[in-house]
Amino acid sequence: MKTLVVAAHPDDEVLGCGGTAAGLSESGDLWIGILGEGVAARYGLGEEAPKADLERLKSQAERAGKILGAKEVVFASLPDNRFDTVAMLDIVKVIEKWIKDFGPEVVYTHHNGDLNVDHSATFRAVLTATRPMIGETVRDVYAFEIASSTEWAFQSIGQPFHPNTFVDVTATIDRKIEALEAYTGEVREFPHPRSPDALRANAKRWGAAVGVQAAEAFELIRAVR
Repeated sequence: MKTLVVAAHPDDEVLGCGGTAAGLSESGDLWIGILGEGVAARYGLGEEAPKADLERLKSQAERAGKILGAKEVVFASLPDNRFDTVAMLDIVKVIEKWIKDFGPEVVYTHHNGDLNVDHSATFRAVLTATRPMIGETVRDVYAFEIASSTEWAFQSIGQPFHPNTFVDVTATIDRKIEALEAYTGEVREFPHPRSPDALRANAKRWGAAVGVQAAEAFELIRAVR
């Protein structure tokens, strides 16, 4: 099976479906597409992120991709936390090209109710790029949660995250954590949601809901059978 993960920022691919992606790469082909720069929003108004910081983050994303078993990590370098300033068609065209290049059958991406504006824009762009027309390779589209964005919307931004598909990641949760730690500037201390302890706790929470040791949760958006 061919799988494409479309993430708004470097580290979203790990937070959202790192354990699942690691498992999929063992039995099929995995690609990761990252739309945004990822760090520019941390600088002051009107400031640009230093090129060295952006290149370092790309390098870390490639390292994380290798840990997860991705064949390739590709980047679009859209402005961080400013996807609302980019024409939706331009974002769609990026994703359409990735789909044409890789021919995925399954796409994982963000949930539309996240607090982060880039996440919701990514969701809409993915739905547009994967609209079910004759010749479309994508059969299934799944939305994932992002720690410190999905839950921080407090179900007030858009539709709440209602997972209906769960993947047992008992065997791959350690690779998810290892991939996150490739992002040296993104890991936080507990109780931050992006801390390794919090991610393991969340995996145990979803695992307990479906009777396994650790799981990742997804909302199935569309499946064609």
